Amino acid sequence: MVGVVECAAVAPVGSPSVRRIRPWPLGAALALAAGAAAVLLLGGTHWLNQPAVQAWRTVCLAITVQALPFLLLGTALSGAINAFVPADLFTRILPKRAALAVPVAGVAGAVLPGCECASVPVANSLIGRGVTPAAAFAFLLSAPAINPVVLTATAVAFPGNPAMVAARLVASLATAAAMGWLWLWLGKEKWLRPFLRHRDSGHRHGHSRWNEFRQGFQHDFLHAGGFLVLGAMAAATFNVAVPRSVLDTFSGSPWLSVLFLAGLAVLLAVCSEADAFVAASLTGFSPTARLAFMVVGPMVDLKLIALQAGTFGRAFAWRFSTATTVVAVAASVLIGGALL
Repeated sequence: MVGVVECAAVAPVGSPSVRRIRPWPLGAALALAAGAAAVLLLGGTHWLNQPAVQAWRTVCLAITVQALPFLLLGTALSGAINAFVPADLFTRILPKRAALAVPVAGVAGAVLPGCECASVPVANSLIGRGVTPAAAFAFLLSAPAINPVVLTATAVAFPGNPAMVAARLVASLATAAAMGWLWLWLGKEKWLRPFLRHRDSGHRHGHSRWNEFRQGFQHDFLHAGGFLVLGAMAAATFNVAVPRSVLDTFSGSPWLSVLFLAGLAVLLAVCSEADAFVAASLTGFSPTARLAFMVVGPMVDLKLIALQAGTFGRAFAWRFSTATTVVAVAASVLIGGALL
C-alpha cells in the first residue's frame, strides 16, 4: 500500500493529476477486523456471554470462516494471473467487440469454483490486464452463481426439481450479461477506482515472478479481508436483530415475498455454495421467491458490496449493486414464472 501511495504522489510537474488513493479505508477495515477478532475471543467478559451477543459472534465467525477459503482462492488466483499469465492472453481469447465479450465472459464464469469473495479480486486483475470492464463485471457476477459446485449444491438442496437448477443457471447468466451490456451503455470510467498497481499489470522483466505473486496476493488479501469482516459483522447484526416472525409476515404475498427474499439475500450474505440449502429451508415462500434469493445473493450482498467498494470504489459499488439487484429480481420473476 505504501508503494501505491508513493507512485500516486510523485507525478511529474505539469503532467495530468493522478488521483491519490487514500489508505484510510484499508486501515479502518483492518482495525475493525482486529476489533471483531477481539470480540470473538473475549468470551470471559460477562456481557459478551449474553445469548444475543453469542449468537452475533457465532454468525459473524461462521460467515467469515465460510467465505475465507474462497477469498484465499480468489486472491491467490488474482496474484497468479498478475505474475504468471501473459498480459495479452485475455484480450486475445475474448472477442474484440465488447458486446460479444460480455456473454462469453459470463459463460466463462463457470470455470471458477468459488463464491463471490473470490470473483472480486479476479475481476479487478482482469481489468488491469486490458479486459473491458463490462466483460470483467459479467464474469464477476456469473462466477459465483453458475459454477459446477453451486449448481450441484442446488440440485442436492432441491432433489427431483431440475427446473430449479435450470432456472438458477438461466436467470444468473441473463443477469450477468444484462449488467455487462448495461455498463457498456451507461457505465463511466470515472466511477472506477482500480489500484494503480494494476494499471501497469503483468510481469516486469528482471523481477521474480514468485515475488510479484507474493506481493500481489498479500496486498489483495489484506485489503479484501478487512471488508469481508465488515460485511460479516453487518450480516450477523441483521440475523440477531430481526425476529423470525417477520419472515412469516411477507410469505403470503407473491410480490412481497420475492422482494423480501431478495433483500434477505443481500443482508444474510450466505456464501453461494450454501445459499441453496437456506433457500430450500424457506418452505413457506414460493419457488420464484426462493429463486430470487439464490440469484440475488451471489451477486449482491453486504460483504460483496463492501469488497466492491474497497476494490473499485464506493461510487461504483452503490450504483452497480443497486442496478444488479433490480435486474436480478426482474430476471428471477421472468425466468421463475416460465420454468417453475
